[in-house]
Amino acid sequence: MAYKFKPSKSVAKRFKVTKTGKLKHRHEKTSHLRSGRDSALKRRLGRASVLAEGHAKNMRRFMGVSKLKPNKIAHDRALANKAKEAAAAEAK
Repeated sequence: MAYKFKPSKSVAKRFKVTKTGKLKHRHEKTSHLRSGRDSALKRRLGRASVLAEGHAKNMRRFMGVSKLKPNKIAHDRALANKAKEAAAAEAK
């Protein structure tokens, strides 16, 4: 009998997967001792950020989201736009 894959719930709680497969996460250093940080830093830390692709690949594997590949999706969209521009230029 094969091993049943169980996705990591701790990773799933910390990250949100976008439609293209990128991982959004919250910043650290936001819970206490905020008075010692300048306003610009506090504003920046309040916004969600996109995880680097090297780490995101491993986290997607932990979460069981292996079919989403942001670099491939971006490449396919670029090729589609290039083909559309070529068709538009040819139609003129």
